[in-house]
Amino acid sequence: MRWSRRTEVVPSPNIWYYQADYELENRAQDSGGEIWRVLREEYDWAGRDVLDVGCGDGFHLSLFARDARSVLGVEPHQPLVRSALQRVEDLSNVDIRHGRAQRLPVRSASVDIVHARTAYFFGPGCEPGLAEAERVLRPGGAILIVDLDVTSEPYGRWMRADLPHYDPAAVERFFARAGFGCRRVATEWRFATAADLEAVLKIEFSKPVAEQAIAESLQRNGNRETDLTLPVGYRVHARVKPTGLVLPGHSAASSGVEDSSSSSPRMP
Repeated sequence: MRWSRRTEVVPSPNIWYYQADYELENRAQDSGGEIWRVLREEYDWAGRDVLDVGCGDGFHLSLFARDARSVLGVEPHQPLVRSALQRVEDLSNVDIRHGRAQRLPVRSASVDIVHARTAYFFGPGCEPGLAEAERVLRPGGAILIVDLDVTSEPYGRWMRADLPHYDPAAVERFFARAGFGCRRVATEWRFATAADLEAVLKIEFSKPVAEQAIAESLQRNGNRETDLTLPVGYRVHARVKPTGLVLPGHSAASSGVEDSSSSSPRMP
């Protein structure tokens, strides 16, 4: 799946169509909390205002809400907006809005963190969303982008099989030119049953790649039927908005970011 600057919203190939199976995936991901640990090290959200771009059905919002002053989820797909509203209805410091990364329904300089996890920001082509993230951030705030590390094994190898034109090094160069740091995070997905693992891999990969991924994963786990694990690597890209005077044409949002019309794949 590919998207370009001319495309407002690209359907997510997993959660839009297989929400129940994606819930299994969300529950399996990062079982040791490594991504959350790295995110907090990069920019602690305690007592701050958080915006989650592409929040899906709101799975991650409650975790931010434990410590944040406020949490706002923005999601382009209306059915997921409704699901997110139901999920967070008992959380007084969480709100959900329908919207797009390129046109955030958020006031300028009103949040401390813009977070996105495997949503929209996949390298060249995401410049409009980066500009919007910079607009809504307060000075000193941070953009935190979590994406999959396509160089990691074995999950990255399966992704590369389905996305032969995706260049992970080029994506890292793009974010580095835009002033982001990059931290690789090794995580472990944990599944209660082999059936859960199979359901998740089937919504993430094409049929032949999914079959290979399932076979390798089952073998890695000794063909057990319960309590299966899968190593998956991520990257955390982080950038803090300057607090001082920035000269025209040299803002953090524009430094090193080419106004490119190239496109990046829609990642799982």
